[in-house]
This record gives sequence, C-alpha cells and structure tokens, in this order.
Amino acid sequence: MKPALLLTVLLAACAAGPPAPEALDTKNESCAWCRMAISEARFAGQRVGAAEEPLFFDDIGCLAHFLAGKARTAGTVAYVADHRTRTWVRADAAVYTEVAALATPMGSHLIAHADAASRDADPDAKGGRPRTAADVFGSGSAPGDGQ
Repeated sequence: MKPALLLTVLLAACAAGPPAPEALDTKNESCAWCRMAISEARFAGQRVGAAEEPLFFDDIGCLAHFLAGKARTAGTVAYVADHRTRTWVRADAAVYTEVAALATPMGSHLIAHADAASRDADPDAKGGRPRTAADVFGSGSAPGDGQ
C-alpha cells in the first residue's frame, strides 16, 4: 500500500471516533461475565471495539468485574444504559447511583443515568447514594476509550 493511501485510511479511521454502542437484543443476549440472560435493558452495559463483537452485561457490576480483569485495549469503549430512558451512555461520563432497596440482576444495586437531570427524574434513584465512575470501576480505570 502506498504511504499516502495508508495515511488517508488511518486518518479516516481516527476521524470516525470511538465505536458506537450496539443495539441490545434482550431475547437473545446473555451477560459476558455471569452468563445470565439479559432481560432488563435498564441495568445493562456493553463493551464495544472497532474490530470486535460487542460484549453485553446484565448488571453494571458485571461490567465492572469484567473490566477489572482486562488490560486496556485501544479503541474499545464501555457504555451503560440510562436506567430511566434505556439509551446508551459512555460509562466514563455517566452519573451513577447506588440504591440499596433496588434489586438489580446481580445485586450490585447500581444504576446509571446520562446526567443529573435524568437521575432526578427517575423515581427509582430517589434516596440512592451518588457514585462516581471511579467508585464503580476503580480508581484510574474509568472505562473510556481504551478500556
């Protein structure tokens, strides 16, 4: 491949940005960590990479356990579902709440939201304890680009 063409391909790949989240099929997906069926999209997470199949998780805790055991991989991004809207949010930018009285699929009691406004509009988050991405995923391992 000619150097100019290679440079063009590389620049195009970089301009595309991080991989987008994939659609979750709750009828057919199982958790990449605990292997349970994913039936509740509002608790789900996923890890996507440009050249990889997406990995889905039924609980934010499962995503956190999975990421804790993996080395950083360039070009991968983790997403979590906004508990109220079920839209995908980058895990490193989400607002987290631990709600002891809320049953989550694997008992993490964690829910995520795109922002404080979404959290405040979610009755399930009322009385919960705010958490940061570092609290959920460990210090220095917030799951952004490269995690």
